[in-house]
Formats: sequence, C-alpha cells, structure tokens
Amino acid sequence: MNQLLYLILSAGLLALVFAYWKTRWITRQAPGSDRMVEIGGAIREGAMAFIKAEYRVLAVFIVAVALLLFFFYKGRGPNLGLVGVSFAVGALCSGLAGFIGLRVATRANHRTTHAAITSLNTALGVAFAGGAVMGLSVVGLGVLGLVTLFYIYEPMFSGLPQTMEVLSGFAMGASSIALFARVSGGIYTKAADVGADLVGKVEAGIPEDDPRNPAVIADLVGDNVGDVTGMGADLFESYVGSIIGAMVLGSMAVTAAGEATTQLVVMPLYLAGAGILASIIGTFFVRVREGGNPQNALNLGTLTAAVTTLVAAWFVTRWQLPESVHVGGKEIAASSVFVSAVTGLVAGTLVGLFTEYFTAENRAPARRIAKQSETGAGTNIIAGLSTGMFSTAGPIAVLATAIVVSHAASGLYGIAIAALGMLATTGIQLAVDAYGPIADNAGGIAEMSGQEPEVRRRTDRLDAVGNTTAAIGKGFAIGSAALTALALFAAYTRVVGLESIDVSQPTVMAGILLGAMLPFLFSSLAMQAVGAAAFDMIEEVRRQFREVTGLMEGTARPDYATCVNISTKAALRKMIAPGLIAVLTPVLVGFLATPAMLAGVLTGITSSGVLLAIFMANAGGAWDNAKKYIEGGAYGGKGSDAHKAAVIGDTVGDPFKDTAGPSLNILIKLTAVVSLVIAPLIK
Repeated sequence: MNQLLYLILSAGLLALVFAYWKTRWITRQAPGSDRMVEIGGAIREGAMAFIKAEYRVLAVFIVAVALLLFFFYKGRGPNLGLVGVSFAVGALCSGLAGFIGLRVATRANHRTTHAAITSLNTALGVAFAGGAVMGLSVVGLGVLGLVTLFYIYEPMFSGLPQTMEVLSGFAMGASSIALFARVSGGIYTKAADVGADLVGKVEAGIPEDDPRNPAVIADLVGDNVGDVTGMGADLFESYVGSIIGAMVLGSMAVTAAGEATTQLVVMPLYLAGAGILASIIGTFFVRVREGGNPQNALNLGTLTAAVTTLVAAWFVTRWQLPESVHVGGKEIAASSVFVSAVTGLVAGTLVGLFTEYFTAENRAPARRIAKQSETGAGTNIIAGLSTGMFSTAGPIAVLATAIVVSHAASGLYGIAIAALGMLATTGIQLAVDAYGPIADNAGGIAEMSGQEPEVRRRTDRLDAVGNTTAAIGKGFAIGSAALTALALFAAYTRVVGLESIDVSQPTVMAGILLGAMLPFLFSSLAMQAVGAAAFDMIEEVRRQFREVTGLMEGTARPDYATCVNISTKAALRKMIAPGLIAVLTPVLVGFLATPAMLAGVLTGITSSGVLLAIFMANAGGAWDNAKKYIEGGAYGGKGSDAHKAAVIGDTVGDPFKDTAGPSLNILIKLTAVVSLVIAPLIK
C-alpha cells in the first residue's frame, strides 16, 4: 500500500508545482502604470498586514489546543498524543494555503487591470490564474498533509480505527483556522463595504470605488481577506473533512471473511487525487473570445473537470474494490461506491444552479426585488427576505435526495463518498470562486487610476461574472457542508457506539433544541460585529468628508490607512466570541452531559444551520444583484429613489451573504469534527 500512496502524494505535489508555475506566470505579466502599482501595493500591504496580525492571534490558540489534545490523549495509549500534532499540522496547512492564495491574489489584481487594456481574454487569464493558485494550493496541501500523516501513523498503531482516531485531529485544525478566517474576513470586508456604500453612494452621491472615498482601499482589501482567504479556508476544511469522514467510516470495513481491509480507507484519497488531476486539466479550457461571455469559459472548465473526475472515479472504484466489503452490516461494491460519488457531484451541480437562479442579475427573483425598490427600502427588504426563505426549498430537496440515494447505494460510507464527490473538483471550483474578488479589485483599480471607459467595461464584465460565481460558490460550500457534517456525524456515532438516537429522550430533545439555537446566536454575534465596525467606519468617512479640505473636489487625498485600521482591529477583536461557541459547545456537552445529547446538538446545528445559511447567502446575493440591475439603468438607474432603496437592501444583505451565512458552513462542520475528535474520550 505504501507504494500506491506515492501516487496520491504525486498528485498533491503536482498541484503545488502547478500553483507555483501559475504564480511565476502572473509575476511576469506587466504590472501596469505607476498609479495602478501604487494602488495595488496599498491593497497588498493592508491585506498582508491583516493576515499576519490574524495569524499571530491564532498561533496562540493553535498551540494551546494542540497541547491540550496531546495531554488528554497521551494517557489513553502509546502515541495517541499525536492527535495534537495532527491538529497543528491541519491548522498549518490551512493557514499556509490562505497565505499563498492571498499573496498571489493581491499581485494579480492590478495586473488584471492592465491586461484589460489589451483584451477581455487576457484579463480573464490573469484573474483566473490568480484564483487557480488558491484552488490548487488548497487541494495540494490538503492531500499532502493527510497522506503524509497517514503514511507515518499507519505502522505505529495496531488497527486502522486507532490510526484514524489520531488523524482526525487534522480536520479539527483545518476547521479551527477556517472558522476564524471566515468570521474575521467577513467582518473586515463588510465593515468597509457598508461604510463605503452608505456614505459614498447614498450620502455623498459619488460612484463606487471612487478614489475620494476613504473606505475604498479597506473595501478592496476586504474582498481579498474575506473571499480569497476566507473561502479558501472554508473549502479546505470541507475538503479534508469529507476525506477524513469517509476514511473513518472505511476503517470499520471488513471483507466477506470478516478480515479488516484498507480498501475503503484509501479510496477517498485516490478520488481526491483524481480530482486534482481533473481540476488541472479543466483550467486549460478557460478561454473567452473578445465580446464573448466569461461565464461560459468558466463553466466549460468546471464541466470538463467534473466529467474527467467521473471517468476517473469509475476506474478508481473498480481498481480499489475488486470484491465487495462490509461496513456496518451493509455490503458495498465498486458500482455502489461509484453511484454515491456521482450522486454527490450531481447534487453539487444542482445546488449551484438553484443558487444561480435566485441570485443572478438576469433572473426573475433579483429583478422582482429591484421592482419592489420603487416603493422604498421597506418593500425591498421584505422582497429580499421572502426570496431568501423561498430559495431554501430546492437545495434542501436536492440534498435530502442525495442523502437517501447515496445511503441506499453504500450506507453511511456512501454519504461520505457523496460529500467527497461534490468536493473532488475543489481545485477548479475554488479557482472560479477566488477569481471573483481579483476581478472586483481590478475594477476598483481601474476606477481609482482613471482608466479609459473600455477598460472599466471589461473589468465590470469580469466582476459581474465573479458575483455569480461567488454566489454559486457559497451554495456549493453550503451543500458540501451538509453532506460533510453528516459524514462526520455518522463517524462520531460509530466511535461512541450509538446505534440510534431516541428523540423521545429529554436530554436528546434538549440537545436538538440547543443545537438549533446556536446558528442564530452565532449569526447574531457576527452581524453585531459588522454593525459595530461599520458604525465606526461610517463616522470616520463622514469625518474626512467634512474636515479634509479639498477631498470632495479631488485636490486632497483621503486617509485610507485609518479606515484599514478600523476594519483590522474590529475583525480581530470580534472573531473570538463566535469561534469559541463552535469549539466549546461540543466539548462542554460531551463531557458534562452524554454522547446521545451531543448527537442531538449536532442534529439541531446541522438542520437549522444549513437552512439559515442558504437563506442568508441567497437573500444577500439577490439584494446585491437587484442593486446592480438598477445601476444598469432599470427603474431610474443610479441616483434614483429606487437605487437608494436597493443600496440599503444590499447593505442589509452584505453581512448575510459575506459574514454570517458563509461562516455557518464552518460552524456546522467544526462542531461535528470536534465531536469526532473528543468521541474516544467521552464514549
């Protein structure tokens, strides 16, 4: 088996080599005019200062938790304290992927602006290459970290269940970094965005990304720390969580003769390796002609990767499962595992399509919200809320169907494989998603550097597609969170020995209610943080407009640094409370109550969290694109009463779609993986 693991290691290394090659290619592109370079440098400086400050805070947390895990597990058996090492390595890989992605994205943004002077395809190539570095770094580091630790641990323990018990710490480390990165990035970007929009657009009547707006640099920095690093960390932990969930369940498999087998344990690693190769192949299909639609180019790359993964999965399942094995009394064969993988891939695609329908500017839901803006902000907000609530029906139906079908095919292991099937092409999915903030930054740099209208038109086309890909990415992340959390939950129940959960038991029902409440409490804290930071930002922008002589006339430069500092301090200070809720809840319930009550908590968090996340993400996306539809000339266009109402609606939706909503994905998965890690201690 060790020789076969080298194949997966090679796939992970290839992903990192490809990311390095793309990084070198980006740095060789022309950086643009002195003004472009100056603005890009300010964005990069703000982003890197934030992530370094964030990582200094998180380093203390990671070391403390790693030591606690080491000492708690050390007494249970030889080498079990290594779960603390797994935790630290998982956190390190997640943090490193985010650092690489952010560094390259902030180098690609002004180069994308300059490339837009030449052609739309050239600009798309630079922006997408920046996203590809983030995507391939995530999957490369995820697979390398997991395979390396598995290779080291496997000979050290008497059985695969114990090996996976220690390896599960890797997912917990990744989840911890993801939660803090998502929450802090969301607070940062939305505090700046709300301040820039409400004072700049509504009160001062100046365009978006106008260089006179003091909050505009903080806004552009926020796009990177929220939608590049935050989304990357989110999908990194989903990716490794789905792999580990499947490996834990696979470690319980036996052959027909009742002997232990490694076939189902290594299967997820091979599927992940195939997905990496497919993602790299898909990147070469992202091309667009001048005047063409960038969305079609991105869709072609994603579809190519998905089809390639399906073909590879067919051969991998037959190669790894020449005969049937048993998990939990259910017989599993190659064909059934393949069906589960296909189910996950199809479900992810359908959830993305539902998300696109409810959020896209050219679709009926966003346009209905725009129409309601004619009668004021109140009706705009009512329309957005109802759209978000209605949008939960389709994705939930798809996810429920995927759970039933994948379970019928391969049992609980099938649900884990479905989650991995959805996430196998994370490399290109994240590339498409991370491309969005780079394109958004490119548009802002074009505006601030005074480029020709044609340049801004091209960057706006890329940005418009980026808004759609970001919305689809959020739907994809939510769907994968539901299946990944269920796989981790199933692994938890097996480790603690729960055959069933009796909801008639008072402690279990209490756990369900407690768990269902937590996403609302978590979202409240996240949105309060945005509101408080935005208040400070608005006051500062108003002060500069009022006190800086010549600012509105364009003869004086605003103080961008103060606004950047406001967002940075607020994000780092306010990320602590929501993060502690996710980490401490399963620990307190698990040790102070019963494993069954903790199972109830996980049930409640997953149920209400998935629904609330879909509602918030889609409502926020629809509000955003309703505003953009009006800005395109509908219902009076920019400056009209309908536009002012739409800006207010978009301001409400900003923390929905970019702070609380996406962070709920990680809350769901982190509570599940923490429960899995502590399961051997509480059973």
